[in-house]
Amino acid sequence: MTDTSTSRSDHRLGFFASVLIAPFFSAANAASLNDSGVTQCYDANNAPVTCSAAVGGDSGVNPRQDARYGRDAAALASQLTKVGAGSAGFDYTKIANNGSTLAATAALGANPSDWACTKDNVTGLTWEVKTTSGLRNKSHYYTWYSTNSATNGSNPGLVGFTSTCGGSLDAAPYNGLCNTENYVAAVNASGGVCGATDWRLPTIRELRTLVHSGITDPSAASIDAAYFPNTNADVYFWTNTTDAFDTSKVRMLWFYFGYTGKQLKTSLFTAILVRGAM
Repeated sequence: MTDTSTSRSDHRLGFFASVLIAPFFSAANAASLNDSGVTQCYDANNAPVTCSAAVGGDSGVNPRQDARYGRDAAALASQLTKVGAGSAGFDYTKIANNGSTLAATAALGANPSDWACTKDNVTGLTWEVKTTSGLRNKSHYYTWYSTNSATNGSNPGLVGFTSTCGGSLDAAPYNGLCNTENYVAAVNASGGVCGATDWRLPTIRELRTLVHSGITDPSAASIDAAYFPNTNADVYFWTNTTDAFDTSKVRMLWFYFGYTGKQLKTSLFTAILVRGAM
């Protein structure tokens, strides 16, 4: 996994990070991928400057910087039409518990018309928004467990413990076992979220579409907080992607730095659920 000894500002503001992101999130790529969120350019001394052809253009001092291309650049120039709203080139819409579309000013809550999910209008995916209480509490942790042989790499993981998800899975058939399969099943069995009962763990590719690499606040998660509040920055998030080389591990995402790693399925981490397809 990436060395975490490098400072957070180096990961988010450094010129080299900005340049390396560009080939993967430029406007030439598939429309179903978000841009990186980087809207800042850097001069030859790695100092932040206004983006211009002289700095980041094809013949600039630091050519083809990410902030000059794609959805983020179009948003910065007020040339990007969005379905909803969101930071930089991200385009999100709030969805209510009853599945209806909400205004950007809607508040989180448990009532049918309160905000509970966020739709990504670029990828087409809809995400649960974590809460501070109840079944979807942001502070609940799970071991990774899946009986799906098509995706578990012949290693189902660990059924979990009885003390890491606040009693939210105490009832049968979960029997207090705090694991990812039980969490997904419980959310769907409860009537689902936002009018849907087909929630699941995301793939690593899907989860990475939420990473906002332009966030500069060292205390914040690398994600648009206006549409994904209650997102823990300091813990890994599970995906359903078993590592191809070591099936005892799963690919993870850490929103503190916005990068991926892999961890043992027996570890305790949190989860955010998704529905739909890119």
